[in-house]
Amino acid sequence: MIRVDSIAALTEQLQHWKDKRFTLGLVPTMGFFHEGHLALMRKAKSQCDKTVVTIFVNPRQFGPQEDLQLYPRDFEGDVAKARQQGVDLLFSPDPQEMYPDGYQTSVSVAHLSQGLCGTSRPGHFDGVATVVAKLFNLVRPKVAVFGQKDYQQLALLQQMNSDLHFGVEIIAHPIVREEDGLAMSSRNKYLTPLQRQKAVGLFEALQHAAGCISETASVPASILITAVERKIMDIEDCVIDYIAVVDALTLRPKENAEPGDVIALAAFFGGKVRLIDNITL
Repeated sequence: MIRVDSIAALTEQLQHWKDKRFTLGLVPTMGFFHEGHLALMRKAKSQCDKTVVTIFVNPRQFGPQEDLQLYPRDFEGDVAKARQQGVDLLFSPDPQEMYPDGYQTSVSVAHLSQGLCGTSRPGHFDGVATVVAKLFNLVRPKVAVFGQKDYQQLALLQQMNSDLHFGVEIIAHPIVREEDGLAMSSRNKYLTPLQRQKAVGLFEALQHAAGCISETASVPASILITAVERKIMDIEDCVIDYIAVVDALTLRPKENAEPGDVIALAAFFGGKVRLIDNITL
């Protein structure tokens, strides 16, 4: 596996592959790999000749009150895991490399960045769109793989890809879960043993709501939201950020929930650890 930390070295290596007409698959990450990340790598590898994984804890997607400095890191462990998956190139720039002195440009996807996580994390999705746009330009991949756990991020990047004509095939990978159903997340590390035990209740609440709708019927979205809310309110040390039923493509809130819609949530454990999850009805 080739490791580079500069844009110049990345560009040089990619040019060798492009000269040989190799197709490239991209998996952008912030590191601290778990099985969810590894599944994205395997998917990219199955689709292309060469797989590029990036590790970059992007400061532009963290707000002033968020956990940039505390975000979990295990670079050498990540290197070993990426190598085991057969990744061909690992790009791990520092912030100065990605945003040098004088950097001024930002990418914003107006409507899809609003609501859901965008409400409590203003500016977050501008940071996401900006760094992914830069990576698309640098790597010029055939495909890029993103997980469905960050559903709003996925929808936003699909829109950006279309609007700016990047021509990347974006593959949405299903949420990878622990055996008990908890969505895998780097932030799960910060849960206490009791919180970790209780956190599976988020997925259980979503499943409970999904059971309230049949394949052909629609129900008021408020009924599903209330069903989830009641379940989560019974979870010790857990505070709801939001619960919403939205259209799968536009993310607009739905008055009546139908099969194919998405119910998404975010919640805090211990006032600090923010977890997200979603399920398609």
